[in-house]
Amino acid sequence: MSIKFTAVINKEATWYVAHCLELGVVSQGKTIEQAKANLQEAVALYLESFGTEDIPESTGEVMFYPMEIPAHA
Repeated sequence: MSIKFTAVINKEATWYVAHCLELGVVSQGKTIEQAKANLQEAVALYLESFGTEDIPESTGEVMFYPMEIPAHA
């Protein structure tokens, strides 16, 4: 059995930071591949610690769009 989650990776300075949106689990790596692998390990440990009951699964629908907000001084 497998559970589907949504992961988002963004670059912050020299690290890639990976977030599992449904669980709020975060990890990082020097490369995208490391960040993905580290996040998968972190999510597996989370599920091992807290179980899989009442875990929200990805809806499969994710939207990203650029957003610009005026900065006020």
